[in-house]
Amino acid sequence: MAGWCVRALGQSRPLLASSPFRRASPRSLCAAARQKNGEGPADEADKPEPNAAEKALVEEKTQLEEQLKDVTEKYRRALADTENLRTRSQKMVEDAKLYGIQGFCKDLLEVADILEKATESVPKEEVSARNPHLKNLYDGLVMTEVQVQKVFAKHGLVKLNPDGQKFDPYEHEALFHAPVAGKEPGTVAVVTKVGYKLRGRTLRPALVGVAKAP
Repeated sequence: MAGWCVRALGQSRPLLASSPFRRASPRSLCAAARQKNGEGPADEADKPEPNAAEKALVEEKTQLEEQLKDVTEKYRRALADTENLRTRSQKMVEDAKLYGIQGFCKDLLEVADILEKATESVPKEEVSARNPHLKNLYDGLVMTEVQVQKVFAKHGLVKLNPDGQKFDPYEHEALFHAPVAGKEPGTVAVVTKVGYKLRGRTLRPALVGVAKAP
């Protein structure tokens, strides 16, 4: 191509002083000729391939990007695990505050049962002005029982007396099943001992007898 450019320049007519190509050098004319024939600049055609150092840098960059992605994913998982642990710990603390007294409440239930049995055992016809001592004793037992239930309610302890309600295995414990006149099958016919719930959780199931179909 270079020889062709020289020959072409040698055979061309002298350029006039007014010609726009009078200041063009042979090198620029050859470049223009090559560009016209679809040939690119010499530096683009002979562009050198990346050397070993550049390839190593590219590989190192790829490895660092993979390591960053892996570390980021591990960090996100660790953050999620930490949040779950914090939530569980907070729930355990709240449960400890709410239900930490359930052992103490269970012990007091026996006292409430004794008071209830004591008031039920007193003949109501004997509680009159004719027996002032018995009346005062009975009234004191009733007032004590009422006060105990108020204290229970203050701390979220609620009595369960499911007489006539539908049997619930989560709140009731069936001692027997028997046909009972006037009771729908599957309902509580007899309450042997009342139950209690502490803030929605069954602390002691009610002991009951369940009616069944004859």
